[in-house]
Amino acid sequence: MRGRLQSRHDVRMSPPSTYPAHLAVIGGGPAGLMAAEVARTAGIDVHVFEAKGSVGRKFLIAGKGGLNLTHSEPRPTFDARYRERTAQIGTWLDDFDGDALRDWARGFGVDTYVGSSGRVFPMDRKAAPLLRGWVRRLRDAGVHFHVQHRWLGWDDAGALRFATAGGETMFVADAVVLAMGGGSWPQLGSDGAWVRILTGRGIDIASLQPANCGFDIGWSAFLSSKHAGAPLKPVVAHWRDAAGIEHALQGECVLTETGIEGSLIYAIAADLRDAIARDGHALLHLDLVPGRTPERLQADLAKPRHGRSLGEHLRRQAGIDGAKLALLHEALDKPALQDMARIVATLKRFPLRLLRPRPMAEAISSAGGVRLEAMDDALMLRDAPGVFCAGEMLDWEAPTGGYLLTACFASGLRAGRGATRWLREMGAG
Repeated sequence: MRGRLQSRHDVRMSPPSTYPAHLAVIGGGPAGLMAAEVARTAGIDVHVFEAKGSVGRKFLIAGKGGLNLTHSEPRPTFDARYRERTAQIGTWLDDFDGDALRDWARGFGVDTYVGSSGRVFPMDRKAAPLLRGWVRRLRDAGVHFHVQHRWLGWDDAGALRFATAGGETMFVADAVVLAMGGGSWPQLGSDGAWVRILTGRGIDIASLQPANCGFDIGWSAFLSSKHAGAPLKPVVAHWRDAAGIEHALQGECVLTETGIEGSLIYAIAADLRDAIARDGHALLHLDLVPGRTPERLQADLAKPRHGRSLGEHLRRQAGIDGAKLALLHEALDKPALQDMARIVATLKRFPLRLLRPRPMAEAISSAGGVRLEAMDDALMLRDAPGVFCAGEMLDWEAPTGGYLLTACFASGLRAGRGATRWLREMGAG
């Protein structure tokens, strides 16, 4: 029967001419829950299916160090963070932007504040109170939750198939919102298994790739063992985009056993990843002493050493020690370390050859997914009427800083509205 879970041996009954509209939302992250909220508010019978034992797991983990809910950056600068998808996602944000998200959170008694970087956090910086309040409100409104239900696709008659601990189960819905995330953090449910299912139905999907990720460089054993985890701050990154235009951005990053990661690297990861795909590597330069011009640095380091070692001289005159000093030794051999001009040039433009992005399972988010061109403005698949998609499983990406979550919420709202409107146009409800 429609709107009810069935075992494989249940007999379907023919639907009456009119019946309550049943929406299946597959995926219990922010995009799916927002779609569920919108549809339920409109009177739709909503069932949320989640592969894990509880909803919102990635949301909770993302908030473990302080939930970065959105960003205070004004539009259209905010929109530009979505790169080539600026125009499309801008239309989502017209309906639900960062300010709307803060207002929505306030409805649960969760006030927010703007940090020094412009990022927006709940006052207690925690994700759990917001998620608990949201799920409670959805349950009270009549949304049905089905956890430990892993989606397997559709059967020949169009019923949704789910793998559960008790065996395969089916659900007949009038419309579906797919919000299963991308391919990052698979242990939390976003494993990209849906790609095979949708590709099999002819849906146009861009290959999933790591986004907001670290990169491998290939350090020496010494640097890898002694300085992995060491922060580099502040530094300025210099790189060229696909058009050959040079960019610069100041921030912080961290050395890893294999390379480099951190907020500065995540912010430019898309350009770096694309360069590796195009050229086999990406070239990144770091200014390790951004507070000093080359001339000032040259003058400081030209001062007498008075018998001090090079390392002590660099520490006293330029603040170069620890990981930055280790990097200098990584790049220059002994003769070059006797040439102060070479040292200055290297400190101001330290070269990094990035070999590959870290695996997608380690990435904060993923790029690629269901192409927006495969959907209409309501986020319904053109080749699968009644099937809507939302969240990170769509082909867009953004840097960390609240942009990811904001677009997930906004796309969930759009898909929920689209599904509601489609159901009404089809005469369901």
